[in-house]
Amino acid sequence: MADANEEKIKQEMDEVLHGRSKAAQGPAGFKQNEYTKIHHVIGVISGKGGVGKSFVCGSLAVELARSGARVGILDADITGPSIPKMLGLAGERATAVNDILVPATTKGGIEVMSANLVLENETDPIVWRGPVIAGALRQFFEECAWGALDYLLVDMPPGTGDVPLTVFQSLPIEGVVVVSSPQDLVQMVVGKAFNMASMMSVPVLGLVENMAYVTCPHCGEKIWPYGPSHLAQTADEYGIDALGELPIDPALAAACDHGTLEDELPQGFLPKAVEAVVSICEFDDAKASSGAAE
Repeated sequence: MADANEEKIKQEMDEVLHGRSKAAQGPAGFKQNEYTKIHHVIGVISGKGGVGKSFVCGSLAVELARSGARVGILDADITGPSIPKMLGLAGERATAVNDILVPATTKGGIEVMSANLVLENETDPIVWRGPVIAGALRQFFEECAWGALDYLLVDMPPGTGDVPLTVFQSLPIEGVVVVSSPQDLVQMVVGKAFNMASMMSVPVLGLVENMAYVTCPHCGEKIWPYGPSHLAQTADEYGIDALGELPIDPALAAACDHGTLEDELPQGFLPKAVEAVVSICEFDDAKASSGAAE
């Protein structure tokens, strides 16, 4: 039995490493229910934790919602869910009607489904193995009444392990935004995220470098605490778009802590990233319309 299990694991790894079809690599895709009509699914990913991926995901959602789009966030970072707090939903709970989950909604109209919205206490640790987390993700997508959404943003767990793989295999992700920080090892870390997306045939929309600089409050000069930005160099290395450098901003950090990001995020934040998301979705819509007309 041990030999059979070992052989199965080797076979699965070989399939992933050689970029075979999604159907061969893992579970069937999650399905939308009768209470859900999601037009586009976009992932926000990072090769490691601690780079501000959830902040970028939340900021993209706020900016898309400000443009008039109907937006939701599926917080797939099950063991480190921070989306509810930064969007003012700390202490809130998702509800259920006839075994269908109903997302919590921010005051700006963003729908959110997160593990912290179903825990009794938001500080309770989530000590779940991979298959249990995969089951929770299925519930958050298939058994949730999302309603009509233009965009569902998926805050992916960091790294390239079992849970990100499940998300890529199971959700109809049309593209991903990669988030990094400016340390020297960033190219290797971005490479892991980029290569995983490529293996799963998911387009990489571009790279956002977070915590790149600090603006002097007295003279306005940019200070680069981690050294020069690696954004342009890293984006060129992988042939992807540079979507912007974000500062270390105590005011925005406080807004996340206080749950007021929707109110305090500057207008026009991350314009290139927002444009990249809208563009890929419009392209997919045009392609679908062309295919239907043939």
